[in-house]
Amino acid sequence: MSARGVLYVHSAQPALCPHIEWAVAGVLGVPVDLTWTPQPAAPNVVRAQAEWEGRPGIAAAIASSLMGWQRLRFEITEDASPGVDGSRHAYTPTLGAFTATIGVNGDIMIPEDRLRAAMMLAAQGRCVLEEELDKLLGRPWDEELEPFRYAGDGAPVRWLHAAV
Repeated sequence: MSARGVLYVHSAQPALCPHIEWAVAGVLGVPVDLTWTPQPAAPNVVRAQAEWEGRPGIAAAIASSLMGWQRLRFEITEDASPGVDGSRHAYTPTLGAFTATIGVNGDIMIPEDRLRAAMMLAAQGRCVLEEELDKLLGRPWDEELEPFRYAGDGAPVRWLHAAV
């Protein structure tokens, strides 16, 4: 079974680029050479984008290998494949990690227990329900990443294939 998706490194310090490529290569099992271009949304950083193909779950593995690096912003998606929901992972230095399950039609699917927990917190006055739902949908990450996404329009895309 094969899955596919897209890795967006929205911003990284140039010194991190080889480390990012090594981390992704370690997950894919093949050498990775991304095309790095200046990121117009922020000075002195670069961006890269690559489509990937491999086994289901690779998006989560790549996200895990990149999380926690200072001043790195990225997203990685995995399209739904037969019998496997898709996923979206985002990371920013200020917000940390966001992960969502994506259904075959492209919608974020929020598990029942997470919705119940948000409703319970709101009923106890510990959060505002709308704000908690925004977090579950990834809105804060979308708001922070949007200027970096827009700046990447027209950037070169490369295909990465995992070793089988």
